[in-house]
Amino acid sequence: MASSIARLVRRPVATLFMVRGYRHVRTFSQHIIPGFPTRVKPSGDRVQFLQSDSPYRVFSRSFASDNGDVVDAVVPFMGESITDGTLATFFKKPGDRVKADEPIAQIETDKVTIDVTSPEAGIIEKIVAKEGDTVVPGTKVAIISKSAAGASEVATEEKPKETPKPSSPPAEKEKVEKVQPKAEAAPLKEKLKTPTPTPKATVTEPVLPPKDREKRVPMTRLRRRIATRLKDSQNTFAMLTTFNEVDMTNLMKLRSEYKDAFLEKHGVKLGLMSGFVKAAVSGLQDQPIINAVIDGDDIIYREYVDISIAVGTPKGLVVPVIRNAEKMNFAHIEKGINTLAKKATEGTISIDEMAGGTFTISNGGVYGSLLSTPIINPPQSAILGMHSIVQRPMVVGKEILPRPMMYIALTYDHRLIDGREAVFFLRRIKDVVEDPRRLLLDL
Repeated sequence: MASSIARLVRRPVATLFMVRGYRHVRTFSQHIIPGFPTRVKPSGDRVQFLQSDSPYRVFSRSFASDNGDVVDAVVPFMGESITDGTLATFFKKPGDRVKADEPIAQIETDKVTIDVTSPEAGIIEKIVAKEGDTVVPGTKVAIISKSAAGASEVATEEKPKETPKPSSPPAEKEKVEKVQPKAEAAPLKEKLKTPTPTPKATVTEPVLPPKDREKRVPMTRLRRRIATRLKDSQNTFAMLTTFNEVDMTNLMKLRSEYKDAFLEKHGVKLGLMSGFVKAAVSGLQDQPIINAVIDGDDIIYREYVDISIAVGTPKGLVVPVIRNAEKMNFAHIEKGINTLAKKATEGTISIDEMAGGTFTISNGGVYGSLLSTPIINPPQSAILGMHSIVQRPMVVGKEILPRPMMYIALTYDHRLIDGREAVFFLRRIKDVVEDPRRLLLDL
């Protein structure tokens, strides 16, 4: 009988121990993946069974409230080569309603801008980061309430009222008015002024503009990255630039005659850039050393051509890459340029779309540049600069005729590329652009 009673008494204790242990394991069965928002969190009745000295609490991280109504917006994974970024702008503020996957804030990195999106639809309850903060993947940015209750709480949150200052009684006012500092009645004695010799020459300090007419703005991470890379390029490469000029008559005539049929068939406009990309591919295949790169004491020759196209955006210069350009026709090149340029302007271009590249083309002519010396985009070995098209008098046969002319420039690493190869390359560009039929005949 005694043994039966003992078994009945021990069973609830054992059962409770098993339940507590089971809940302890279930509570921490959710793992946190850095860089991704976690939306699942144990409920309040599970948390109260946790042991205070449990080693699993080291790995826990609160991504939701105890009732499961709140989720966190965190910094997403930013790329293989990017470890942190700067929180540049908040698109939302506390109390704003957001949809699922709607951008809340924007992060600037060395290469691209990345959006922090809302993991769930709801209302922003709190902003936990500040603009200008350096953040890493997994950093909490905002707390979002999924129910309307969070909105009412934010909406009804009132600012503390300022307590009115007690007015001084009339008696004190009269006392203050009576106590007035008396002006000194004693007249000032004038001292006799002795004539002083005038200096032979006076040194005047330069008049600087007032500080209130200046504005100090911190550089963005993208601009700092561009500055660093360009200066490193100058410090590393033995840069030299050679020039030539191109008669654009035939390429412009080709575009004018076939632009409508080209647009109707391929759904994209025929531009001049595709002609220069094809000419650059031909030149790189003719002079493969320009498509090569120095790696330590070795030279790496690339048997593929990835053309980087420099695109100016409001936030800075980005260089998306057209991969395997040697296998593309005019239509494929134009579609690739339009897609990448649109993404770069909208700030949605990815790091993978800008990585690599064996040769760069920069078209300063779209901004009206007549002549320039472009800087090499490391780790490449050369860059082609295009410029504006200007009508100039040229000798054609025995006549002087107005022709649309463009200056082109090739900046190259003189450690690897000699002047002979650079001049031959520009000459090939000139020949192909002035007579595009050479591409058809492989001449």
